[in-house]
Amino acid sequence: MSALLEPICRREFDAAALMREFPPRFSHANKQVVYSISCPPGAEHAGRITFSRWAATNPPAVIPADATVVEPRADYFGYEPAPAGRVEWYLNFSHSDLFCAYGGSLFAQDEMQVTEHPALGALREALLKSDLEPLTVQHQRPTPVLVAGVERRCRVAINPDASQGRPNGLYGNNFGRAKPDVVAKATAALVPPTVTNVLAMEAPTGGVGRYGRREIDSILLTAYTGFAAAGAESRQLSAAPPEVVVHTGYWGCGAYGGHRVLMAVLQVLAARLAGLNRLVFHTGDAGGAATFGKALAVLETDLGVGAAPCPLEPVLGRLDALAFQWGVSDGN
Repeated sequence: MSALLEPICRREFDAAALMREFPPRFSHANKQVVYSISCPPGAEHAGRITFSRWAATNPPAVIPADATVVEPRADYFGYEPAPAGRVEWYLNFSHSDLFCAYGGSLFAQDEMQVTEHPALGALREALLKSDLEPLTVQHQRPTPVLVAGVERRCRVAINPDASQGRPNGLYGNNFGRAKPDVVAKATAALVPPTVTNVLAMEAPTGGVGRYGRREIDSILLTAYTGFAAAGAESRQLSAAPPEVVVHTGYWGCGAYGGHRVLMAVLQVLAARLAGLNRLVFHTGDAGGAATFGKALAVLETDLGVGAAPCPLEPVLGRLDALAFQWGVSDGN
């Protein structure tokens, strides 16, 4: 494990050349429908895409004084353009093998993000033919990936809407079961495209029963490394020190069955340890907002994390003692 925050590798790609030489391979018919709308014949791709992968780095021993704004939003990622002076990153709820399922029928958070940002699929194809490894975990250690400057070329509506032929929505496995014309109606091209920065990291999976201390430490290590890397890369990309913002949500709490309160608590801790200026936590709906409120109460009441600095180790000990239990996969 690295003692200092540093990239394992960094490489820049010309977006037009990337899409021309390594076009994404969408194997499912509905993914091809979306791609035909987002990237029709003659579509122009612009900008440069920076790929970097980061070595796991231990968090500081002391939680610093609270300077991170935590902003809950009862919605999902909107990928709004960032104002001047701010660099924003959007989490990819990744597999250890980066973007490995992007071309198939599934439309969970990872695959949805790649479908709307097709150059992420092209990036995977390029990485598979290069000396760079598309891994967010290696040797059982997290190696979060940052992808800066990728175009978002379409928006796919996933909400249930019987009048549009999607009574159960299009999220997860529903996408692959939908009729192609329903998917086409749900897809809107973005002209011009917007530009997104992506932070990809894998949450733990396969847990049963009570979370162990090693699992808690691993989750924090992953989130801290990813958030701190986003801060370091933001400064690399900006002429002046920027405001660094990470957008996240219930990472690892769908298909992986993670505990929503625990995963929220650890991400807020990681954001503060990494010195993010702002953590935007997208809770999805009112129920998710209430759960996030419980996580903030756990931080303050059960863990004693307030505005002043405090040592990390006893906080993690108290978190472990709360005996959070793994949930079950949502099937997506």
